[in-house]
Amino acid sequence: MLKKLLYAIALIALLTACSKNNDIEPDDNREYKFIRILASDENTKQIYLANPHNGTVQNFEARFAKSTVYTTASGRWAVLVHRADNLVEKFDVGFENHGDHTDVKGTPKFGAMIGEGKLPTHFKTYGSEVAIFNDGDGTMDVANENDFHNPNSKMRKIDAGNRAHHGAMAKFDNGNYAITEKDGSIAGTLPERVKIIDMTGKTIFASTIQTRGIHGNATDGKTAVLGSASGILVVSPNGNQKLISHPADFGTAWFGTILEAKGTGKFVGYTASKGAYLIDVATERVTPIIENTDIMQCKTDYSGENLIVLLHSGELNIYNLQTGTLKLKANIISKVERTETQKPQIVATKKYAYVTSPKTSEILQVELTNPSNIMRIKVNGTPFRLTVLGMETNKGHDD
Repeated sequence: MLKKLLYAIALIALLTACSKNNDIEPDDNREYKFIRILASDENTKQIYLANPHNGTVQNFEARFAKSTVYTTASGRWAVLVHRADNLVEKFDVGFENHGDHTDVKGTPKFGAMIGEGKLPTHFKTYGSEVAIFNDGDGTMDVANENDFHNPNSKMRKIDAGNRAHHGAMAKFDNGNYAITEKDGSIAGTLPERVKIIDMTGKTIFASTIQTRGIHGNATDGKTAVLGSASGILVVSPNGNQKLISHPADFGTAWFGTILEAKGTGKFVGYTASKGAYLIDVATERVTPIIENTDIMQCKTDYSGENLIVLLHSGELNIYNLQTGTLKLKANIISKVERTETQKPQIVATKKYAYVTSPKTSEILQVELTNPSNIMRIKVNGTPFRLTVLGMETNKGHDD
């Protein structure tokens, strides 16, 4: 009898330990507990913070409507870019990543720091830093997350001596930046060159390649890759620059979007006129992931491990970026006409895809292991742009 009692006690202790240390809860089909979806509104100042784990929504008010929203590298902060209103805001989801668990750091709220650049547009995040390129004057605003709650604070401006243009930047591990510049050799707002500057704006390495227009960029800290009409522009921290040719059948098409394929050492190039391709900078090979001219949205998921492709037909395709293989193919929404002004926007975690439904005032939550399972998160207005915040875990400080 004593033996059986001791066995029962040991079994209960083991199950309790497993429950405490296992990141998988019994309701594993639900979204991670520390994931949130933040959406801006097209017509009002409202922003919506959805908790997809329990289906609740909190409403907050930004300074302007129709903001573009991004997430910082830490997952804690959203950055709201009000381009037409020359303002950048920060929003704290209230979670802090500690590797093996997540801490709750107060309640969701706006940060105190703002950016006041002229036509702030292009956003990048690296480490604890965020950077915004200001199209209106060619400057760049930067700030550290640790300062976002400092009262009356503003982002720091870096002036690299640029003229106004539709530009971009990328940060290297050594603290310097690759930044676009406009030399006027082509008409329009697109830049033609890239130079390397330090944190004061001083030029460290001048541009060595002139292109016929640049748009889209990504970096892994060691290499910056930019889309250009002359080829794929690769810039190294030591100032070296080279062009990788587009596939032979591209004609005048080129990649206007470049994404980092995290953990692969490669990048993804996307153009609506051809599709999405894997770019291997070392071998200079460009290989197709999906060749399709019906793509409505193409981006990486929250972890950066998968490529999320939503077609105008309503079909969702997910590709593993390590292997390039198709993981999921399913119709999740009805067909979207190309002429529609505000098309559905998509983001994804490891478990779910989230798609805005402006006409029904909803955010659709699509279970990736069972895409026919679509839940609806109701909001009060017209969801415009959305982003994922938080951490893909269920473990809190006390778990």
